[in-house]
Amino acid sequence: MTQQFTIARLGHQGDGIADGPVYAPRTLPGEVVSGTLVDQVLTDIRVETPSDQRVKPPCRHYKSCGGCQLQHAADGFVADWKVEVVRTALAAQGLEAVMRPIHTSPERSRRRATIAVRRTKKGTLAGFHGRASDTITEIPDCHLLDPALIAAIPVAEALALLGGSRKSVLAVTLALSEGGLDVAVRGGKPMDGPLVSILAQATEKHGLARLSWDGEVIAMRHAPVQRFGPANVVPPPGAFLQATKDGEQALLRAVLRATEGAKRVVDLFAGSGTFSLPLAQSAEVHAVEGEAAMTQALDQGWRRAQGLKQITTEARDLFRRPLMPDELTKIDAVVLDPPRAGAEAQVNELAQAKRPVIAYVSCNPVTFARDAKILVNAGYTLEWVQVVDQFRWSSHTELAARFSLSPKT
Repeated sequence: MTQQFTIARLGHQGDGIADGPVYAPRTLPGEVVSGTLVDQVLTDIRVETPSDQRVKPPCRHYKSCGGCQLQHAADGFVADWKVEVVRTALAAQGLEAVMRPIHTSPERSRRRATIAVRRTKKGTLAGFHGRASDTITEIPDCHLLDPALIAAIPVAEALALLGGSRKSVLAVTLALSEGGLDVAVRGGKPMDGPLVSILAQATEKHGLARLSWDGEVIAMRHAPVQRFGPANVVPPPGAFLQATKDGEQALLRAVLRATEGAKRVVDLFAGSGTFSLPLAQSAEVHAVEGEAAMTQALDQGWRRAQGLKQITTEARDLFRRPLMPDELTKIDAVVLDPPRAGAEAQVNELAQAKRPVIAYVSCNPVTFARDAKILVNAGYTLEWVQVVDQFRWSSHTELAARFSLSPKT
């Protein structure tokens, strides 16, 4: 039975929400829509009265692909909405801040993506999953990915033919690097001697920089270098990497602005050195990260670089063993870049340590706002927030922020 609704707002996932609540994917506030209601989700949606912010999606795959949620909305609307998502999360904690102008990465700039590949009777099917679906949508004209990643999809298909199973989906992470294509595969056949030999030959045939299989390096023709500031780093297979170089640089500019003048910095959840290595051009840095392979990569990159100040590294689970106040007494500024869960345990210790400046980079406005409340309650001022949209057309929102502490606090 067809029902009609008026969309009141967008939720955190980018869905339109009508009274009920009723969730209507790919709709916009103010639109009158009709469709079939299934467990609070409107299906078979027809837009009866479109918003003036509705545009024609630029990508022909948008209707079936789940990689984007907001291509039907004007760029200006999406930018304003993402800033408002952060503002709303802060308001829920009783906070507000100066919002710096949003930075949005250009289309076709994603340098890293995980492609789903399934073997079929006729060959392979490779692309992104559909929205809330196991169906794979091919994406030869994707407007998100760097053209070099699009050109590499046949490599993912070839690897699925060599080491994939028709019973499961292969996850093939493709990343651009200074040394060429860095490929990390998960979900393939168990490794054995013949498969290693076949995959090593494929690495050579396709000119890959490195190929890893379920975390094990099969072959490396060239070092898959990522450049962080003046340093060349070879991250471990499948390691975290900011989605776009443009977005990484926007976050880095914000971090450098927030920590300007600091001589001793601690970088928490440091990864392979995205912030630590550029910061070391003007400050001594202690970099802490839970994955030892990442800290090793960071350390090696620092040792090979020229003109950097001292960087020390520490592999440590900051969720279970946060740095304590007495370990931070000589630190001028803290950089914090946790995963989506935020860093509540570590932030509680930072609140007690009372360091002059904290630069917080977040990929989740809700957990950021929760952690920000702890710092503000401890006497910090949330000076500004910079929203960075490197996941263009998605509901994903990232930010960097500066907290400062009055000398009298």
